[in-house]
Amino acid sequence: MRHRSHSMEFKRQVVQEYLGGETLHGLAKRHDVSRQLIRVWIEKYEAGAFDDDAQAADLIQQYEARIAALERLVGKQALELEFLKGALQSAPRPRNGTTSVIAGPAASPSPKGAG
Repeated sequence: MRHRSHSMEFKRQVVQEYLGGETLHGLAKRHDVSRQLIRVWIEKYEAGAFDDDAQAADLIQQYEARIAALERLVGKQALELEFLKGALQSAPRPRNGTTSVIAGPAASPSPKGAG
């Protein structure tokens, strides 16, 4: 026997059809699921388990959306850092002898042929 995973929406739909007057036999045939499985869904539905699952699914969606937003923000910040590093490397160095915290000491050119 094959094992299938059914969405919460599908399970809720089947249960609501049953509660609306459909027979277990008719539902099982139409949706190609066992009557026993539909009975289990009905029990879970009546116990409020589908509500808990639906709330959990909503929470997961909210978390996934928040994670995606944070990943976009991190990506944007990484690009900004790369841009700033590039700008810093191509910035002109000071020509006087002062030492810059950012650029370090100015390089003093050595005379040609010295050595």
